[in-house]
Amino acid sequence: MRRFLMLFLVIIMTFLSGCSQKELKIATTTSLENSGLLEFIIPYFEDEYGINVSVIAVGTGAALELGKEGEVEILLVHDYDREVTFVDDGYGLYRANIMYNDFILIGPTPLNATTLNDALIEIKENHSFYSRGDNSGTHSKELSLWEEANLDVSTFGDFYKETGQSMGSTINMTSLSGYYTLSDRATYLSMKDNVELVIAYENREELKNQYGVIKVNPELYTKTDEYADLFYDWILRDDIQELISTYQKYEEQLFYPNA
Repeated sequence: MRRFLMLFLVIIMTFLSGCSQKELKIATTTSLENSGLLEFIIPYFEDEYGINVSVIAVGTGAALELGKEGEVEILLVHDYDREVTFVDDGYGLYRANIMYNDFILIGPTPLNATTLNDALIEIKENHSFYSRGDNSGTHSKELSLWEEANLDVSTFGDFYKETGQSMGSTINMTSLSGYYTLSDRATYLSMKDNVELVIAYENREELKNQYGVIKVNPELYTKTDEYADLFYDWILRDDIQELISTYQKYEEQLFYPNA
């Protein structure tokens, strides 16, 4: 009887061990996590395939580093040039556009400017600004906007400060300080009720925010890439793209599918 119980326990432990291995690790941006979209769509993947998804939310730069180190199998990020370089350098097998929204400038009051360059100049001359300062996709976009406006952040004075924090934390700091910052629209709308900030400037075309999915090269990690393949194909499926398009805050669509 005792031998039978021992055998039974071994079988149960083996079964549970096999179940625990059905896990997929994804690195994503804090802005995408803060928006609530992943919390909305990932349970559909988990229910369909019985795979537990573990999400690590960091800036795009840190997410790409996790991919290079083989710590994750999938990346959901938003810095196109760095994403393409990641794949070209052999760290990713392939990449696809999955969806987009837009960046906005937010602050305590609307800006008077009618162009993006004028909006940035108005902030520089009359207000204070919080930068993510964390090598994220949003930080990268923000730096490119100053550069396109012929403004050199290395010469900026006290009006310009770096938070080194996630999008959500930066928005909270911006609200408390009465500063301005650059945010993706989705994260701002997800926090709108809890902050004293308005959309100070917007232009959907020139501030487009493209998100991509990357399958990390499986040679960088020891696990099978079967679950990564499933997720990569899943998020590009027509029905999941439609699901993404249904995600709303304040009756406003937050993401627009590409595939």
